[in-house]
Amino acid sequence: MIRKKHICAAMILSLTAILSGCGKQSAAETQGSTTAETGNAEVLAEEISEADIIAPEGYKLVWHDEFSGSELSLEDWTRETHPAGWVNNELQQYVDSPEYSYVENGELIIQPVKIVDDNGEVSYISGRVNTQNKHDIKYGYIEARIRFPKGQGFLPAFWMMPQDEQYYGQWPKCGEIDISEVLGNDISKNYGTVHYGEPHRQNQGFIQLESGNFADEYHIFAIEWEPGSIKWFVDGNQYFETNDWFTGSDGIESRPYPAPFNQPFHVILNVAVGGNWPGDPDETTPFDERAQMRVDYVRFFQKDSYDENVEKPVKVLNMKEADETGNFITNPDFSEEEDLSDEEGWIFLEFNDGIGSAEIKDGEIIIKTENFGTEEYSIQLVQPGMPMEKGCRYKLSFESYADEERQMKPAVTAPNVDWIRYFPDTPIDLTKEWQTFEFEFDMTKESDDSGRVEFNMGNQGSAATIHIRNVRLEKI
Repeated sequence: MIRKKHICAAMILSLTAILSGCGKQSAAETQGSTTAETGNAEVLAEEISEADIIAPEGYKLVWHDEFSGSELSLEDWTRETHPAGWVNNELQQYVDSPEYSYVENGELIIQPVKIVDDNGEVSYISGRVNTQNKHDIKYGYIEARIRFPKGQGFLPAFWMMPQDEQYYGQWPKCGEIDISEVLGNDISKNYGTVHYGEPHRQNQGFIQLESGNFADEYHIFAIEWEPGSIKWFVDGNQYFETNDWFTGSDGIESRPYPAPFNQPFHVILNVAVGGNWPGDPDETTPFDERAQMRVDYVRFFQKDSYDENVEKPVKVLNMKEADETGNFITNPDFSEEEDLSDEEGWIFLEFNDGIGSAEIKDGEIIIKTENFGTEEYSIQLVQPGMPMEKGCRYKLSFESYADEERQMKPAVTAPNVDWIRYFPDTPIDLTKEWQTFEFEFDMTKESDDSGRVEFNMGNQGSAATIHIRNVRLEKI
C-alpha cells in the first residue's frame, strides 16, 4: 500500500535557510506570536528509507521510527504501566496493551478510553510508550510529526526524561524536556518547557497558531539540544530558547553546568486524562478517534561531536518598575478596559470545572461565578510579572466585598519556582460592604522577576459575586 509521508522539519528548516539566509527567529520575536506552517512538501513511498530523510545541516540521522510495520516494535519502545493518580492527580491508568498504543496505517496511535462499570463508576485507560534503554540520546535534533487529540481533559505530550533518573537525583533535579504539550481544550497553542532544580523550576515558551490548530492537522515538533542551549521549533520555526537552568537543592547549584541537561535522555509519548493542568473531562469530551494522538514518525539527529566546555550565562532579571506611587500593579484601580484572557495585566482564569466571568466596570472588577469548581483556585484573578526581590518587605492591599458573605484567598506566588508562596494563600471573610485588606510579608527566597498576585475564588463554599478595587503591591 502506498501512503503519504511528509518531509521532515529538517528539510523545511534547510530550505528556509537557503531561501532567506536565516531559518530561525529569536524567541523574543516569535514567542507566543509565530504562525506555524504545515509544510506541504511531500514524498510518496511505501516505506520511508533513510535516504529519503534529509538531516539538518551539520547533523546526521542516528535513529528513526516511521511506524511502517504492522505493530509497535518492542525492540524500540516500551509500554509503561502506572496506576491512576500516579502523578499530577491524573485520572488515567497506563496499561501495557496494544489496545491503547498500537501501529496502524504507518502511524503510532495512542488511544485514551473511558470505562463505565455496572455501578456507574467511571475510570480511564490510556497509553504511554518510551525508548528508555533502547534509544537514548545526549544532545541532538529530535523531532516528531504529530496530530494531537481534541477534548476537555486531554494532555498529550512528546517529551524526554533521563535514561538514569537517579543520576542527579529524583525529579525535578534530574531534569525534564517537554518538546510539545497541547491542551485538548486549547488546541491552537503549543508549549515547550524544561523542568529542573529544587525547588522545582521551569522555563516555558509557547506558540499560538493564527490559523488552524494542532488537532485537525499534523505538525512537526522539534528541539535542537546542545550543551548550554535548548531551542524549540514547530514546522521549522523557532519559538523559544533557554540556557538558564541548574541542578541542586534549595536553589543552589551543586553540579557543574550544563547539568542536568548533559546526560542521555529518552523519548516518551503519551496522552494523560485529567489532572492539575488540563482539568477533568466533561460531558463534551470524546473518546473516539478524536481522542487519538497520532504520531507519523520520530527521528533523532546528531552532530559528530559537541563541545561541553560551556559556562552558565549570567542571568539578568527583568524587574518591573513601580509606578510613581510605588505600586507594581498595572491598572490597579480598574480605570482601563483590558483583555482579561491575554498574558498581560489582569488575567481571569478558570480551572477544574470552574465556570465564571469577569468584567471591569466603574473602577472595579466584578467576578461572577456559575460553578466554583473542585479547587480553591478554580476561579482566579491574577496579575503576573511581579518583581520579588530577596531581602525586601512588601505590602499587598486591596478593597473588596461580595454580594453575599463568603471567603476569598489572596496570595503572591511563584509560577516558575514550583508555585511556592511568597505570601501564602490567606483566607479572608468578605461582607456585603467594602473592606480594606492589608498584608505585609518578607521576601526570603531568591529574587524572582515573575511573581504573581492571585485572588483565588473557587471552591470555598460559595459562588457569590466578588468585587475588587484599588489593588496595590508595594515594596516597603
